[in-house]
Amino acid sequence: MKAAVFYDVGDMRIESVPEPEPGPDDVLVKVALCGICGTDRHIMHGEFTTAPPVIPGHEFAGTVVAVGERIGDLTPGDRVAVDPNITCGVCRPCRRGLPHMCRNLEAIGVTYDGGFAELASIPRKQAYRMPEGLSFASGAMVEPLSCCVHGIDLANVRGGDTVAVIGGGAIGQMLAQLARLAGAAKLVLSDPVASRREMALKAGVDVVIDPRVVDPLEVGGVLEGGADVVIEAVGSGPTTAQAVGWATPGGMILWFGVTPPGVKVPVEPNEVFEKELTIRGARINPFTHSRALALMGSGEVQVERLVTRTIALDDLPAVLEEPPGDDLKIVVAP
Repeated sequence: MKAAVFYDVGDMRIESVPEPEPGPDDVLVKVALCGICGTDRHIMHGEFTTAPPVIPGHEFAGTVVAVGERIGDLTPGDRVAVDPNITCGVCRPCRRGLPHMCRNLEAIGVTYDGGFAELASIPRKQAYRMPEGLSFASGAMVEPLSCCVHGIDLANVRGGDTVAVIGGGAIGQMLAQLARLAGAAKLVLSDPVASRREMALKAGVDVVIDPRVVDPLEVGGVLEGGADVVIEAVGSGPTTAQAVGWATPGGMILWFGVTPPGVKVPVEPNEVFEKELTIRGARINPFTHSRALALMGSGEVQVERLVTRTIALDDLPAVLEEPPGDDLKIVVAP
């Protein structure tokens, strides 16, 4: 089969490799679509620990083509989405109900061969049956949406809140939809890219701003007095610090975007004290994959429109070397 194999920094090759054989507790999936995540770019540039040679790709969906001998609840032809995070179940965080903090965490597409291939063999427990009628484009977005569901849980949005989302990429767009479902009365999204602002308005965001030209905190601004919940969905130093300034007294700040290791931001502790702010992070997707699929299947969250570009497997190495650009989500069709 054809696969993208990562060997070293900047060295990803499209090769013919042996088809994987599912173990007794595994399922073999024919990959329909696999999304490109920021993690894949970090892997390509040596900014994320992995286990080369490995086939990356952790946001994928496809069709079961074979099952292991101990599998009785999935059969060939079933359509599944994949949760890539494999926990050990025995470390202290796992046994305290915090599997996303697993000290021995493995991940499909990072330490296990993943979805940038025609076929992928995965543990049965990582496969989730997709609702009828849900597209593979949506299926490839289940993993990032499940992370967003966890983030909104932590953000504690209450009915009537004003919520500001910094960043209108695919993650910011999903977080905005979830914040509305959680009860946000006023929803503001900030992004310098006009097409992203327009998409957010179509998805139900009340106000969009270009942060290069608008200060939402100025007198008469859209966030005069600040937001009850501020969600940073970019992962840059400046926007991470900006979130603190945008929060109202007693507000919640969710640092959702993943900043590169080593990045530091200036935060004035006295401001956190005076405004009695809560600052939280959100890490991956504990127990939220089924909820993400349910939200998609019910139509409450729309993600298919966030897929703005589909590429062939042969084009993947070059795309990973490019700057992210204005695409919301690029998916690979192996």
